[in-house]
Amino acid sequence: MNHLTTSAFDLPDRLRAKADPALIGRDERHFAAIAESLEQTITELSGRLDDLLRSPGGLGRQGMDRDIEVHRLTGRLRALRRFGLDLCLGHVVGADDPEPVYIGRLGLTDSEGRRLLVDWRSPAAEPFFAATHADPMGLVSRRRYRWSGGRIGDYWDEVFAAEALEGHAALDDQSAFIASLGGNRSARMRDVLATIQADQDAIIRAGSRGALVVDGGPGTGKTVVALHRSAYLLYSDPRLGHRRGGVLFVGPHQPYLAYVADVLPSLGEEGVRTCTVRDLVAEGAKAEAEADSEVARLKSSVDMVKAIEKAVRFYEEPPTEGMAVTTHWGDLWLSADDWSDAFDAPDPGTPHNEAREQIWAELATILLDKLDGDGEEVSPELFRRSLRQDRELVETLNRAWPLLEAADLVGDLWSVPAYLRMCAPWLDAEEVRKLQRKHAPQAWTVPDLPLLDAARQRLGDPEAALRQRRHEAAAAAERARMADVIGDLLQADDDGEGAVTMLRGQDLQDTLVDQSVLPVADPEPLAGPFAHIVVDEAQELTDAEWQMLLLRCPSRSFTIVGDRAQARHGFTESWEERLARIGLDRTTVASLSINYRTPEEVMAAAEPAIRAALPDANVPTSVRSSGIPVGHGSASELDAILDDWLAEHAEGVACVIGAPGFRARPRVRSLTPELSKGLEFDLVVLVDPEAFGGGVEGAVDRYVAMTRATQRLVILRSA
Repeated sequence: MNHLTTSAFDLPDRLRAKADPALIGRDERHFAAIAESLEQTITELSGRLDDLLRSPGGLGRQGMDRDIEVHRLTGRLRALRRFGLDLCLGHVVGADDPEPVYIGRLGLTDSEGRRLLVDWRSPAAEPFFAATHADPMGLVSRRRYRWSGGRIGDYWDEVFAAEALEGHAALDDQSAFIASLGGNRSARMRDVLATIQADQDAIIRAGSRGALVVDGGPGTGKTVVALHRSAYLLYSDPRLGHRRGGVLFVGPHQPYLAYVADVLPSLGEEGVRTCTVRDLVAEGAKAEAEADSEVARLKSSVDMVKAIEKAVRFYEEPPTEGMAVTTHWGDLWLSADDWSDAFDAPDPGTPHNEAREQIWAELATILLDKLDGDGEEVSPELFRRSLRQDRELVETLNRAWPLLEAADLVGDLWSVPAYLRMCAPWLDAEEVRKLQRKHAPQAWTVPDLPLLDAARQRLGDPEAALRQRRHEAAAAAERARMADVIGDLLQADDDGEGAVTMLRGQDLQDTLVDQSVLPVADPEPLAGPFAHIVVDEAQELTDAEWQMLLLRCPSRSFTIVGDRAQARHGFTESWEERLARIGLDRTTVASLSINYRTPEEVMAAAEPAIRAALPDANVPTSVRSSGIPVGHGSASELDAILDDWLAEHAEGVACVIGAPGFRARPRVRSLTPELSKGLEFDLVVLVDPEAFGGGVEGAVDRYVAMTRATQRLVILRSA
């Protein structure tokens, strides 16, 4: 990277007055210092990363710390190289200091320790986002930049005190902010950090304890708040760091996750995991929608998730009769009480499949205590091996506490009516019949996923015990190999003294074992636990799906983002009532009511569509008008409308919603109303919205589809 040789400003002729050196000269000098510091910082970090990558990996905590530092340096270098000068969002001037404080996506300090950029998440940066004329938070002025192609194409000044007007501010009706609202969309969410508003910032910076609900209608910036809050919490709250589980961000569908993929890295944070609810379960990728709404309703309750516990308990009953056990040291009697004691041995919370090893260990201890060895000491390891050769003992344990697969367990509920009645006794005969699918019990649908997840969490890995035994055997073999090596070294040590004799120590011998040769299971990245979970479009989650998230967040620290009026299956309760019912009782609700995205013309058409079904819908107030009325026409005009729009607009993205036969083309998407949720487009063409259906679901689909438009909405109907 070269030092700054050209102006950071590239203002169009119509903004010539803003190029006055009196207005931007101080910024130019500061940008030159940033450019120089960026070059030095990138060189220094690259050197440190190279040194770290060349160094030995180390074992245990040492290796983990090295990997974390590599991840941190790599992420910071990626951000610095990606943004350059446009790391800077703007600056503020305080009443007690005439020197501006420049706010950045990341903090940056020069070689002399002078702070060039304050990280946007730090307390010092809060007034840049939160100051208002009612509460200036000690500011006299604020400037926000609008970057394009690495240069500033516009900037927006606000003054909070009269002294700031004297030659230091260019006032033009919030040019950068208003322009950003009407700008063209792309396949990825736009960068809006510089234009975060005070109502949004207050929610972003709220504490992480309990559940915070962000309730707001279309265009209020709920998704913006959710993403920025994820990055802010990881930066500001040490209780949420990566070593404590980090942050999980849950979106509604894959097109949404692709749309927002660039946002978190642009905020200086790459450590947030993102997924959909489907991604939490391996079967989610192929699960079909449930065609029968009554079946979906029955499976979506918390009670049905709790039925999994009873389904597993059915396979955890100790034998009621005693038996003789054959060992190499004689026959021993294992009574029914002994079986019961062994079955009580697993630690609370131990998954079913993993508890078997604890039961085996307890059985061995009970029987070993009964052994009369005539003074001969019996190795516990040899004794356990002997027990595993008693086929009757092994088969008895297999029947009483079998290894189970989650898919088999849930599949049995849908194919064995008596089993389902036992596990879910509240179901009547007709409901049990409805849930049966004997010919394809494992043809999974979306409502099955929470039950599969609960089963998998409760059962654990059926291969865990085998893998543990393999690990122990490999570790023993590796220790034996090292013992041979150490023996050879000690034999070669003539005087038996010096550093070589330290190898006799068992602790040191254990550190010499090559951990890389030992078999280990790859950790499941979405299994949790997570320190905080952010859920967008949360109004769509069923009670059962909420249980999947609660399992992964023991702290109950959530950010819940949604709009009751956009719930396809209705949402008649308050947020507090709904969340208390699924297990979250510490809930705070914050509302967003200003629509920054959707023009007045579009909202005027969309509001009646939702109020017809939901009179109390939280319909937000738009802050701008596009001047383009909602268009109407025939479905036969679809191609012509798109061709004309593409010819007139060299940039931007359109979307056709409600025409399954329409094939997407460059800059034109084709989506269902459900998959359009959370996205935004310059032009939305809605085809036959009445065909979306009646009731709440149809009204919500029409409302969601209409409010995706940021500039123009056209509604077409078939003849």
